[in-house]
Amino acid sequence: MNSRVRRKKDNNKMVSIILLIFLVVGGGFGLFFFIHKNDNSQAREAADAFIQILENKEYKKMEDVLEKQSYTSLGYTSQEVIDKYDHIFNGIHIHNIQASKISFKKINNSEHELSYQLRFTTPLGTLKNVKYQTKIIKTDGQYLVKWAPSLIFPGMEGKDKVAFHDWQAERGEITDHLGNGLAVNEAFKEAGIVPKDLSQGNEKEKRLENVSRQLDIPIEEIHRKLHQKWVKDDLFVPLKVLESNKTENIPGISYRNIILRYYPLKEAAAHLTGYIGKVTKEDLEENPHVAEGDMIGKAGLERAFDRELRGKGGGEIVIVNEDGQRKKEIQKREKIDGKNIQLTIDTYIQTEAFKQLKGKPGATVVMSPNDGKLYALVSSPSFDPNKMVQGITREEYDQYANDEDKPFISRFAKRYAPGSTFKTITASIGLDAKITYPSKLRKINGLSWKKNETWGGYSVTRVSNVRDVDMRKALIYSDNIYFAQEALEMGEKTFRNGLDQFIFGEELNLPIAMNPAQISNHSAFDSEILLADTAYGQGELLVSPIQQAAMYSVFQNEGKIVYPTLLNDKAGPKSKSAITPSTANEMKKLLQEVVNHPNGTAHLLYNHQQQLAAKTGTAELKMQQGEKGDENSFLLAFDAGHDQFLLLSFVEHYTGGSSATQLNKTFIAELYKYFQMREGMRTPS
Repeated sequence: MNSRVRRKKDNNKMVSIILLIFLVVGGGFGLFFFIHKNDNSQAREAADAFIQILENKEYKKMEDVLEKQSYTSLGYTSQEVIDKYDHIFNGIHIHNIQASKISFKKINNSEHELSYQLRFTTPLGTLKNVKYQTKIIKTDGQYLVKWAPSLIFPGMEGKDKVAFHDWQAERGEITDHLGNGLAVNEAFKEAGIVPKDLSQGNEKEKRLENVSRQLDIPIEEIHRKLHQKWVKDDLFVPLKVLESNKTENIPGISYRNIILRYYPLKEAAAHLTGYIGKVTKEDLEENPHVAEGDMIGKAGLERAFDRELRGKGGGEIVIVNEDGQRKKEIQKREKIDGKNIQLTIDTYIQTEAFKQLKGKPGATVVMSPNDGKLYALVSSPSFDPNKMVQGITREEYDQYANDEDKPFISRFAKRYAPGSTFKTITASIGLDAKITYPSKLRKINGLSWKKNETWGGYSVTRVSNVRDVDMRKALIYSDNIYFAQEALEMGEKTFRNGLDQFIFGEELNLPIAMNPAQISNHSAFDSEILLADTAYGQGELLVSPIQQAAMYSVFQNEGKIVYPTLLNDKAGPKSKSAITPSTANEMKKLLQEVVNHPNGTAHLLYNHQQQLAAKTGTAELKMQQGEKGDENSFLLAFDAGHDQFLLLSFVEHYTGGSSATQLNKTFIAELYKYFQMREGMRTPS
């Protein structure tokens, strides 16, 4: 082999060796970069898994991502770490946990630094930008999170705990215009059982049977409460709320002091005040301002003014050591007690008005006519709102719910055909339109009348067969035919224009759910019959007792409607003109005749010492003419001498002896005495 060939072979061999060296070295570097990249990825996966557990509150998975030595060296087991997270974050109802500003940095081949911020919502509000820092450590080929108590809350160490102090806001009270309580906070005793105090065997059953008798609770209900999941031997199991002065020494029963909402007027003001109760799942979904366990208004004014009355609870979340000593404040919010609300209601008038209805289905509204202040809003029959707060049994609730007279309905806000009391409005419109006038006579024969044969079988009926009828007699005898004829002579346009001056279609500024008063189902009457029926308070008229009282205030205010008000504030009365002063004064005089005249429909209320004006009425509910329908009885009555009160009362499907006039006779006499007494107290001796 020549030298050239030998040199070529040597060169090729050298190139091969060099290439081999490059391949070995390059492969080593590639393997190094691959391993390094894989380490970073695994460490990040461990960090991501940990943060996901925190955000989703999946604490049972903690053991899979935590480095064991980090927590065992602090005296914790994996289950104790899991329990600690669960007790704090679920026990305090911390939710909406979100991580942000996640930073990941390598320290060396086996350690990475992890920092992040958490944002979450507690019962005290939202905590933002809570900063955390830890390490991701490679242990036995696996990357795990180095744990410390500071990963629960910064500042925690060792066996520190987290304490939540809940400062409940005191609910504002509702009072009448004199400061008497209508919805107040009162001290009660709650009777309950601590299971370990019951003894065993036969003695235990004897004690439970005795408790059942003494507290009037079915034994089955007691057993059900004692077998709730949360019950433990040393925990108090509440059974029944009692007034503080009605507790007895019963073996096995313990008592604790509680503050509860109390309604002193009970049934007499239940529909007005309403009641409170614990929030439901639906409440939580609908109202972002309430939290689990809150007591909120469920009906009446408690519901209408719930946010003002409830105020805003406060509290603090703090880190404490094993001995309970305070170490660090995490979050704090001062409580804001609810506002007190003072009404125009008068406790005495409210109570007496309810009493006089004697449980009959109906309502009474008493108003101060000159300033619109509502003295009483009564609905009957009623229910005891205290049972709703203290605990109502299924039997008690069913008794209310199945009562055919529907005790849960607020009748003072429900709309009805106003009946003959509405003739006062028709007469007023006619007087202002110069169609009706006091001396105008209508010759009416018999107890029924129809305009002509186009009315078919329909006719207007009346009670008294008075031949020559003027406006005075029409009001005294409550003559349907007279007012039907007056409305037909006025015509729909004039009559509707007059009605539009009142409050039909208006929303009243009251914290009471109530549909606006309506004249008819449509914007025009579809027949003369409907026009005629409307004139004497039937047809398609729908007016609530509150709305009626407001409309009838024109007779004591020179023709102005004074809008009703329920809040006892400094705002002056709101009013608007509906009829002329001369018409209002004429009607006021004539309505006194309805009481004073021996044949007047309200003569039962006559008292020579009083200047009372009134108008009675009935609204008949029937499917067709000729049949005897169910009747609602109405009474409008007001003090024509000093304008101290206006009363509107009605009774549903009344029977003989229980008309609104008969039921309120004594009440009106009491009202005169009461206002005379109040006036005497204001007059210096």
